[in-house]
Amino acid sequence: MAPRILLVRHGQTEWSLLGRHTGRTDIPLLEEGRRGARLVGERLRRSPWSGLPDVEVRTSPLVRASETCELAGFGDRATPWDALMEWDYGAYEGMTPPEIRAAAGPDWVIWRDGVVDGETLARVGARADEVVEWARSADRDVLVFAHGHILRVLAARWLGLDPSFAARLKLNPTSLSILGWAYGDPSMDQWNDTAHQEG
Repeated sequence: MAPRILLVRHGQTEWSLLGRHTGRTDIPLLEEGRRGARLVGERLRRSPWSGLPDVEVRTSPLVRASETCELAGFGDRATPWDALMEWDYGAYEGMTPPEIRAAAGPDWVIWRDGVVDGETLARVGARADEVVEWARSADRDVLVFAHGHILRVLAARWLGLDPSFAARLKLNPTSLSILGWAYGDPSMDQWNDTAHQEG
């Protein structure tokens, strides 16, 4: 099993800044997002990671994740993987939560109510399970570059929890998170760490 799975959420985009649900729309990074990607890469080149020389890298094929991976310095080692793509929001693509609530009802919550004409939470969870299975079968650290909702669901599934637990896991752009093991059980070692963006 992998000692650790390191997660990097992609850098800031125009839609993530505005709170728009960005599933399969291929939105590029803003300059702020490019800066964050370089900073997380610099952090991973320092101790205790020292560039993760033996890490196996996978990235969502969507440009905001693959560019984050490239700018962080891992593009030459990365394999694109559709399992890491963001939730397909269907009819809610590009909409903000207030806009969706205006159409779906004031109590709408994606983690409970899902989306119209898109992917179910169960399907997102099944994709996350593919990633967990891959990570646990590796004999070294793995590093993934992906998106907010899929990474939150991935963390929930790593811990053996229902995908809906992801509602309780906030995740900022270009954050670094680490999932590992504690006394033989899956653990969350570090979550939503953005220290590399400070100062």
